[in-house]
Amino acid sequence: MTLQERDKRALMLLGGAVAISAIIYFWPQGGAPAVISPAVSSIPLAEQRLSRLRQVVATVPGKRKVLDGITAQLKEREKGILDAETAAQAQAQLLQIVRRVTRAQSPPLEIGQVDMGTVQALGGDYAEALVSVSMTCRIEQLVNLLADVSAQPESIATHELQVRAQDPRQKTLGVRLTVSGVLPKRLAPERKGGNVF
Repeated sequence: MTLQERDKRALMLLGGAVAISAIIYFWPQGGAPAVISPAVSSIPLAEQRLSRLRQVVATVPGKRKVLDGITAQLKEREKGILDAETAAQAQAQLLQIVRRVTRAQSPPLEIGQVDMGTVQALGGDYAEALVSVSMTCRIEQLVNLLADVSAQPESIATHELQVRAQDPRQKTLGVRLTVSGVLPKRLAPERKGGNVF
């Protein structure tokens, strides 16, 4: 097999390119290779970080104790929440409490008209149910009723009170009392759409 002139020239250029590549590849680059040394102050910094981490870890039991105390207080305060399967059942419980308090008065108060109010969100974690009752009573009976409502173990309170003169000779009043009770947030209806401010 004979090589043509063109092939001889290509082999010579290839040999030259290989030689130049080998020189570039094996040529020493600027002296000795650079060695990366650790920072001189890394040990003191590591000791400071370790000291801070130990201080943080030492506060964990104290924080756990505070959290347990707050959790116990929250459970104690939430004992009075009216818990039911549905919002209507919670309103019925609230009405039973109001009836129990009015019957406990001396003489017992007679409830006239009853209106179930709405169930709405109360802050970010609870809901509120409203029940309105109408009755006729004397001023001292109303004062005792309001005191007894606030003394109940359940989380209820007077939401609204409307008083008008009923019979001036008997000194009776027409009273419309709206009582609110605290419920779990899951019983509040979901708001459709965005927040309205």
